Amino acid sequence: MIKDPNILLSVINTKLRDNYASLEDLCDDLDYSEDEIKAILSAAGYHYDRDLNQFKKND
Repeated sequence: MIKDPNILLSVINTKLRDNYASLEDLCDDLDYSEDEIKAILSAAGYHYDRDLNQFKKND
């Protein structure tokens, strides 16, 4: 798992855009921890927007 939040954000959002309908689908397919991804990106100021299917900067 990528620990650098900037790289992780780029990789996850690209995969969500190009290959997966949801974060849950991505995590199930790649055997990633949804909680770990959310924790790393949350600490960097991002949240998962289910409607847009991407991580976005907190307002």
